[in-house]
Amino acid sequence: MPSARTEQAIARLADLTPRQIVAELDRYIVGQDDAKKAVAIALRNRWRRQRAPDAIRDEISPNNIILIGPTGVGKTEIARRLAKLAAAPFVKVEASKFTEVGYVGRDVESMVRDLVESAIDMVRSERETEVEDLANERVDDRLLDLLLPPPPEVLARRGPAGSTPAGTETSAAPAADAPAASPPVADGGVFTVSASGAVMHTPDDDPNVDRYRRTREKLRTLLIDGQLDGREVEVEVLQPGPMMPGAMASGGAPDGMEGLGDWLREMMPKRKKKRTVKVSEARRILLDEEVEKLIDIDDVTTDALERVEKLGIIFLDEIDKIAGERGQGGGPDVSREGVQRDLLPIVEGSNVSTRYGMVKTDHVLFIAAGAFHVSKPSDLIPELQGRFPIRVELKPLTEEDFVRILTTPEHALTKQYAALVEAEGAALSFTDDGIREIARIATRVNERMENIGARRLHTVMTTLLEDVLYELPDRGKEPINVDAALVTSRLQAIVEDEDLRKYIL
Repeated sequence: MPSARTEQAIARLADLTPRQIVAELDRYIVGQDDAKKAVAIALRNRWRRQRAPDAIRDEISPNNIILIGPTGVGKTEIARRLAKLAAAPFVKVEASKFTEVGYVGRDVESMVRDLVESAIDMVRSERETEVEDLANERVDDRLLDLLLPPPPEVLARRGPAGSTPAGTETSAAPAADAPAASPPVADGGVFTVSASGAVMHTPDDDPNVDRYRRTREKLRTLLIDGQLDGREVEVEVLQPGPMMPGAMASGGAPDGMEGLGDWLREMMPKRKKKRTVKVSEARRILLDEEVEKLIDIDDVTTDALERVEKLGIIFLDEIDKIAGERGQGGGPDVSREGVQRDLLPIVEGSNVSTRYGMVKTDHVLFIAAGAFHVSKPSDLIPELQGRFPIRVELKPLTEEDFVRILTTPEHALTKQYAALVEAEGAALSFTDDGIREIARIATRVNERMENIGARRLHTVMTTLLEDVLYELPDRGKEPINVDAALVTSRLQAIVEDEDLRKYIL
């Protein structure tokens, strides 16, 4: 059974119908409705599988997908936004990198290990958010102790080795048969409980303790307001351990020994070094320590492994690069087929050894992508083809698509450049005819050169606004308006000059 936290992550999918998923993807990606529909169904099926009867649940396989289309049409962005929407562990790997070492075995499993690391980071980040307030309170107390060391009277009330947190001084130790004293009340006294169970309030009449407490509270106010950030304090920091040899690292260890390097580092004695730093830097150091104490790493690991197995998404890019033409032997194609055969058990479902334990890939969602200019999906080995039952062809982007890409998405390129210019106190705006001229030039360059899809807009916009961004700090706050005339004057000569176009756009 999944843990309560994993159940909560899966339950979030209940509110995401396929139509809502597509609508969310439309905020960031223009067009490609067929691909959005396919991934939306695949994501919704994950929630549906969890609602299926136990007897059949494990038999339901994920709908692995191959996205077919040229570069720059949104394949990677669709997968990345889908994972973010579902709060699912996600990793992107390039299938072509597995051919660099010829015949491979364990290296292909590194994608699962990368996915586990991504899940660990995700879950740990969630836990850090949960304990952030408590950790900050503890850091405030530790910083106050450094800024205003407690007098002996206070230390005597804290118990052995200062076990009671700063600011919660207790009275003398009670009798063996009496409950422990409670923390002090706001007026400086303490509550104690007698052997009979009666609650007694003992006022604090020590002037030194009272003076220390008042001073401490004043400092706390200044500390929280950031007025003490420039002060210097002395803190102890852990020195980084020695680097392990390459064979000991998790990426280069033999199977089953991925955590050997980490285990050896844990076994080595921790060395601390005192450093004098500003309060702002000390807060960062101490916050890391307090968060580390409050987070249960075993709980993080268990939750992360569950999320990988039930929600993980692996994006296999450039899968066409390992699809050799059928019937043609030779070194490169043999290597490619070897990579496919090594990918097969992972996509089918197998147990992969990671530094955190074994991970089953039976229900990890694999989304593959490739341009397939030279090869075609049918050039993959039949067994691997069968593990990607859904194939979607993405359409090349047109001039009209470029216009929408520049204006419609939530973080459109024109809005990004406007934000950059606004940082200098100026305003950048684009007229409709200016946007259409940018789209026309990007489409024309893609047709006459290599078609790199929407990425061409980045090169065109960079060239168009190069002088503006360079001169911006010196030109004042005068608004900048990009219209068709400006676009034509800046780019037309480059577009018409083949040599310039080749190197600039």
